[in-house]
Amino acid sequence: MQQDTFEIKRSTSAIGAELHGFEPFAPSAAEVLKRLVGQHGVICIRDTPMSPEQEIRLASQLGSIVPTPQLRKIDGFPLIEEVRKTPVQARGLGDVWHTDQSFRPRPPRYTVLFAKELPPVGGDTLFASMAAAYDALSEQCKASLSTLQALHVDCGPYGNAIHKDDPLTPQTRHAVHPVVITLPGSERRSLYLSPDKTWRFDGWTNEESEGLLNFLLRFVQRPEFTVRYRWRPGTALVWDNYQTWHYAVNDYAGHTRVMHRMMVDGDPFA
Repeated sequence: MQQDTFEIKRSTSAIGAELHGFEPFAPSAAEVLKRLVGQHGVICIRDTPMSPEQEIRLASQLGSIVPTPQLRKIDGFPLIEEVRKTPVQARGLGDVWHTDQSFRPRPPRYTVLFAKELPPVGGDTLFASMAAAYDALSEQCKASLSTLQALHVDCGPYGNAIHKDDPLTPQTRHAVHPVVITLPGSERRSLYLSPDKTWRFDGWTNEESEGLLNFLLRFVQRPEFTVRYRWRPGTALVWDNYQTWHYAVNDYAGHTRVMHRMMVDGDPFA
């Protein structure tokens, strides 16, 4: 696939791009998509409605699909997770800033999300670039962060970890990751934190961690590092969890929103 056979429209200077006329199953589409996701953090594919079989085929081109056991799967397709919010639900999955499943020793690299049923208004998804935020830090701050690791804990979908008591038990899902990572296949560096899962710096107390950790979590949310995508039928989003956060905006009370999601394994970061 030649790059000039479809249109690439950058969403902001820091993060995101939209693809128009992209053929997701062309011979070299997987390599092109991986390169663009690595370059932009998140890719929005427009006007390409897909069947469940095609959704699985697209996600599988990026790597091995990693299902979440506790989430509902769509009938006949156990690899596809249904992310549904009904009119009576107050909260939806993902309506906080986060990166997917950072509590795993090897977190999923990519997430692929397909629009299936959309509310008449609202339901957008926001993204923030941890890589762009890292680039904007001072050299002295980067040097200080380069030796730190952080504890990531599965403390519930809406947790702000540093404001809670220590939850670690032998059964708790948790992992320790570097605060600054090198993105696989690239020399680019990125912060790696998640507001809902990052508990504290490894070897530090919660109190010692709070000031610096809260600063970093607020810093990544600065508007210049973010992008907002409005869904429409036939839209798919593919993003790199190692360099982005996302936020499903819960602004469509009284309506239904249904998405199909798959998370995909990838090379471990360093």
